[in-house]
Amino acid sequence: MVDNHTVMVDGFCAECGCREIDGHSCFGQFEFPLAWEHNDPALYALHFWLVTCYMIQHPSNYTEEGYAQMIRIFVDAYDNAWDTPHILKVNRERVKLIGKISNPTPSAHRSRKSRKWSMTINDIYLGGEENAIEGLLRWKDTIRRELPTFSEQD
Repeated sequence: MVDNHTVMVDGFCAECGCREIDGHSCFGQFEFPLAWEHNDPALYALHFWLVTCYMIQHPSNYTEEGYAQMIRIFVDAYDNAWDTPHILKVNRERVKLIGKISNPTPSAHRSRKSRKWSMTINDIYLGGEENAIEGLLRWKDTIRRELPTFSEQD
């Protein structure tokens, strides 16, 4: 299955390894917490983390420079406990220096590298709206712990 954002192979995401659930691809599951944010201001306050966690696990959506920038902003924001306005300010400044961050190659023609993550959007989707904040905070922590391992491999 190919959508505009992910490629599912035999029911699993070709990049993050999450499984298709209820007919929803990886990206399809990601759309649920995006909608849940509209019902919960506390969840919406974590929007940066939701989007960044998902996108870190899908590097084919970015240029090499764009992906590296996303990792840097995630690590800096996490390690320094930045608030959202500061994260967005710093990100805008850094992106201006990079230019193009989105991968211009059509999705079907992108190179994808599969990585096994211990937590994916599956966990947020399966936890449901009532557990989305708790799940997202765990996902953020998990990704931060796993990032050094992945950056050492690249």
